[in-house]
Amino acid sequence: MSERIDALFARLRAEDRAAFVAYVMAGDPDREQSLAVLHALADAGADMIELGFPFSDPMAEGPPIQRAALRSLKAGTTLADVLEIARLFRLQSEEPEPQPQIPLILMGYLNPLLSYGLE
Repeated sequence: MSERIDALFARLRAEDRAAFVAYVMAGDPDREQSLAVLHALADAGADMIELGFPFSDPMAEGPPIQRAALRSLKAGTTLADVLEIARLFRLQSEEPEPQPQIPLILMGYLNPLLSYGLE
């Protein structure tokens, strides 16, 4: 994945511009909608997308991300679902602008990763 990020920043330097980095909470309001939002962000020109995974106690976040996390959890989103959303985003990408080249960065708390297993 670091190759995608390195390539993005090299391209941005060559174009002398800043990156458009977008954030979306996976599973908010549901899996299908968040996948559609990922594609819409890519189509709108996002250079990089942060894909949040929900946590039940998102105290370090502001109110909008806290509410998004709680909606996602209420919809039943798990870390496995978040990884599946990311996988589908890559698989459903089409030419001429293949979205697999857009860096997709998972954002969240360590606790769900530890529960899921780091392996």
